[in-house]
Amino acid sequence: MEFFRIKRDIPFMRHALAFNVVSLVTFLAAVFFLFSRGLHLSVEFTGGTLLEVTYSQPADVGAVRDTVAKLGFEDAQVQNFGSARDVLIRLPVRKGVTSAQQSNQVMAALQAVDAGATMRRAEYVGPQVGDELAADGLKALAFVVVGIMIYLAIRFEWKFAVAAIIANLHDVIIILGFFAFFQWEFSLPVLAAVLAVLGYSVNESVVIFDRIRENFRRYRKMSTVEIINNAITSTISRTIITHGSTQMMVLSMLLFGGATLHYFALALTIGILFGIYSSVFVAASIVMWLGIEREDLVKSSGAKKDTDPNDPNAGATV
Repeated sequence: MEFFRIKRDIPFMRHALAFNVVSLVTFLAAVFFLFSRGLHLSVEFTGGTLLEVTYSQPADVGAVRDTVAKLGFEDAQVQNFGSARDVLIRLPVRKGVTSAQQSNQVMAALQAVDAGATMRRAEYVGPQVGDELAADGLKALAFVVVGIMIYLAIRFEWKFAVAAIIANLHDVIIILGFFAFFQWEFSLPVLAAVLAVLGYSVNESVVIFDRIRENFRRYRKMSTVEIINNAITSTISRTIITHGSTQMMVLSMLLFGGATLHYFALALTIGILFGIYSSVFVAASIVMWLGIEREDLVKSSGAKKDTDPNDPNAGATV
């Protein structure tokens, strides 16, 4: 399915070096902010107090969040849990205040606003649990990266695998850099969004790589740069359809999903935008710099005859 077709190839690789420099500067800035400011980790990673509160009628999550914030817990997480009458509140660790004192303080404020608020349970999440979650998250990220590299190395060629992994890590580090620079809260949903971006970004790279491989088989007279430009140009319509529809859904979560989904949708938004950019100007250009050639993908015994790149029936067999 195509909304439009571009007849002349866009010379994307003509400015590959300039865009790679921009990508490198952005990447290094993200790394700098990660080390200098660090991530603003949520209660799941740092530990804290977990409260489950039940109301006699559907709870106003926004009002509950405002009440908790007035107590000085601006980083508290408030969301519905199970039903509209149940609310889950996560409070960060506060020096000099015990978990019981935090629970009593919050419940007193909530009951002052609504006497029907009842605490069903209160739990303390220790820092060791948060450390375990952080370690498991890093392991999940590493397994995804290794799995993607193995998949691409088997399906394509090692140069494509290296390019895709560099592009994907470029996207992940930049997302983390945004969260470090603005000190947005990094929670488990955000980690899930980062893992989703890894798969989403590599999907776009695979589409372009697959077209590059196909072009090498079809157009023997075209140079490597022309092959890559043609591959990117011919997939633009598909990219707009796929990423446009996905971004519409993510933006709806960002604008109307409330505080619970805000940072999750924000991470996906950044990841989708940079995923498009990295697939074209990072992954494709790195493949070019690594010196991908027709011989890397096409066996001489299976080479086809020269074809006209403007012929819509090029490469067809009878």
